[in-house]
Amino acid sequence: MSTILDTIIAAKKKEIEKYKPLSSIERFKRDGFFWQFSNRSLVQSLLAPGSTGIIAEFKRKSPSKGWFKTKELEVEPVVKAYNTLGAAGISVLTDEEFFGGDLDDLIQAKVVSDIPVLRKDFIVDPWQIAEAKAFGADVILLIAACLGVAEVKSLAAYARSIGLEVLLEIHNEEELAHICDEVDMVGVNNRNLKTFEVDINISLELIDKIPASKPAVAESGISNVKTIVTLKQAGFKGFLIGETFMKEPHPGKAFEEFVSGLKDR
Repeated sequence: MSTILDTIIAAKKKEIEKYKPLSSIERFKRDGFFWQFSNRSLVQSLLAPGSTGIIAEFKRKSPSKGWFKTKELEVEPVVKAYNTLGAAGISVLTDEEFFGGDLDDLIQAKVVSDIPVLRKDFIVDPWQIAEAKAFGADVILLIAACLGVAEVKSLAAYARSIGLEVLLEIHNEEELAHICDEVDMVGVNNRNLKTFEVDINISLELIDKIPASKPAVAESGISNVKTIVTLKQAGFKGFLIGETFMKEPHPGKAFEEFVSGLKDR
């Protein structure tokens, strides 16, 4: 039986087939932000003294919960608030069909912020990595659940060769085998991408098995300050949070209140 992830990946491959002939990697190398090799480092941002560790996400929709915000919501006010109020990085969901995203969101996030920007998408082809670079990403996400061990190594090596950092996402013990020298950080997704169920204990069970040289990032299911305190004590350096802010009427205000609560702890 096919899963939600299977459906998304099948759609993503069709999307790549459609758009890849229209823009070659060589064209990306001539366009946009591709020339910027002095990219902003998410690793450095997460490890900086006093860092909140929060990678705040701009996300309009999810396959399981529908729309949080309409397409009319502008990126600038949300990302500016994240940036000025203490986010360690910005995550931008660029998948359109399932998450309502857009590559223009990535460009806008880059232009209005001075912290690292992560392109969050379902990357299965080097072409998408070149595209991410051209549209302003500093970091890309690779998801172990939809890639083989060799694919992760190859895609991460290419990303590193063009100046991008790599966040590898895992969600079970078997996927630890995907961790390699070419990835910079390891994220643990508490949401099972095949069922979309969330369990924060997934992070706590895997943290001790992640190499200390790869900053660990907890993803999904983080809705309160207490959870971050628990994850920090366990050894996590980063915390990717999206729905907690985006589902509120004013995401920037929700972020400000969250960070204020974190400082109080």
